[in-house]
Amino acid sequence: MAPLIHEFNRRKIPIDIVHTGQHYSYNMSQIFLKELGIRNKIEHLEVGSGSHGDVTARALVGLERFFLKHRPSVVLVEGDTNTVLAGGLAAAKMAIPVGHVEAGLRSYDRRMPEEHNRRLVDHLSDLLFAPTELNRKTLMAENIQGKVFVTGNTVIDACLMNMPIAEKKSRVTKKLGLIKDAFALATIHRQENVDNKNVLRSFIKAFSGGPFPVLLPLHPRTLKMAGKFGLKKILLNDPNITVVEPVGYFDFLMLMKASRFIMTDSGGIQEEATAPNLRKKVFVLRTSTERPEAVKAGYAEIVGVSQSKILKAVQRYLEGKGPKCHGSPYGKGDSRIRTVDILKRCGMTG
Repeated sequence: MAPLIHEFNRRKIPIDIVHTGQHYSYNMSQIFLKELGIRNKIEHLEVGSGSHGDVTARALVGLERFFLKHRPSVVLVEGDTNTVLAGGLAAAKMAIPVGHVEAGLRSYDRRMPEEHNRRLVDHLSDLLFAPTELNRKTLMAENIQGKVFVTGNTVIDACLMNMPIAEKKSRVTKKLGLIKDAFALATIHRQENVDNKNVLRSFIKAFSGGPFPVLLPLHPRTLKMAGKFGLKKILLNDPNITVVEPVGYFDFLMLMKASRFIMTDSGGIQEEATAPNLRKKVFVLRTSTERPEAVKAGYAEIVGVSQSKILKAVQRYLEGKGPKCHGSPYGKGDSRIRTVDILKRCGMTG
């Protein structure tokens, strides 16, 4: 949302920002606000951790109170988190228009909590900002009642806006002793993966047996589950895997840029990798993706969750047998401008 926030500020359009606290550690929250230059006043709800029901319910109550107090002309939510569902539902129940940024994504994998969130929010939204034409077609096929606009994805805006700053400020590659194109970057955090002992073990084996050293900024959830499954010592002591704490946005941009390739179960990284100033190969450690455009463009490849399939796909790529990357399917980096223009035309900016 940072590019949108900056565009609202540039045009002097008043906004309120609510941070539910679904992510709350410094490395998963505050560092991003600081690095992305978000200086607006922020309402912190501090919902913290818990089950999906706990987190969503606390966010729903807190957001409803905030909306009652401030009566916004529109509520914007982005993505597919529990916070997005709570924000969209609270606003819709109060007859406040909802704008869903990054609308129309579908994995068609019902094991993913995010899949339910994004579907529900799309169907209760008044304005749907779809990153691609495929997303628009998906929404129209579902008989969405709101107005659909293709805007590109703000993640491309963010990459283009922040890479020059990251190159000046980040020292992460030097600090970790990394050589460009001599390591693989990995992230794993999704519930359907890391909460499964066999899948998590398979990932660790794939990272251990890969052709490049693997740098793994480790999500707190993944570390917790590795400990629960008795895999923590194996993960932390493997000579081919370097585990570090989650890093800030600038550092992560530089790690992506310096890596030979990326292995991840993240959705956003599949989009970031297509940015004109990154253009990185991503091996998607899942059996499905809600970003098929990245696959079609050659950047992302769905490799499943087994050690053998992951390593075979990596080897094919290194032998030059994989698809070639071309263009970014998520826009030119002007999504923030398109989105705010639409909001103005719809009379929702004041």
